[in-house]
Amino acid sequence: MWKRGRTQPKAFKCMRGCLHGFHFSFPEVESFVSPACREKENFGKKTPAVIFTEEHEDLVKEGEKWMKDTANSCTIAAALIATIAFAAAITVPGGNNGDSGLPIFSKDPGFMIFLISNALSLFSATASLLMFLSILTARYAEADFLSALPKRLIAGLVTLFLSITAMMMTFAATLYLVFVNKKAWILIPVAMCASLPVTLFVSLQFPLLVDMIKSTYGPGIFVKEK
Repeated sequence: MWKRGRTQPKAFKCMRGCLHGFHFSFPEVESFVSPACREKENFGKKTPAVIFTEEHEDLVKEGEKWMKDTANSCTIAAALIATIAFAAAITVPGGNNGDSGLPIFSKDPGFMIFLISNALSLFSATASLLMFLSILTARYAEADFLSALPKRLIAGLVTLFLSITAMMMTFAATLYLVFVNKKAWILIPVAMCASLPVTLFVSLQFPLLVDMIKSTYGPGIFVKEK
């Protein structure tokens, strides 16, 4: 016994809904049809797969446009973060010791936080950049909207979030090393200010990320009744 399950979340309307939600229905409905009927032609000499492709041609174009616009915007952000992280690794806070060549704050615990967060920011921003570039160079076939493109977008958004968070940690560690003069209380306003961009990114992109994960890894439009 089968019943119709929950469809795409409300946030997946218009552009976001056409990314891959439309492609879930055909394979699942096809599984209920006998093999002989799957390739049976109608009066117009068209198979169900051909009709499905023709009916959703506009959705594929809209999904491709939205996906490319999103990837373009995120690519710019990831590239900027990677550039900042690379520059911060070269010009460490406080400069280098003229005699030994080592960073002046190399023995400070805050410097280790700076190194780790800056490396995480650089690596995650680079990974995010590669994910969004793979979206821009995809074929945008119907099958790509089912799994490949949503997974790449999810990976790109997650790594972009990590890079933004690590970049803010790097900035906070730099302020602590250079300007606070061991005054621990200054970390409170610094942490509050650094958390603002992260909070904005989460509030704006987290609903999309949740919808993408549910639609990609969650159950389809048909669920088995227990």
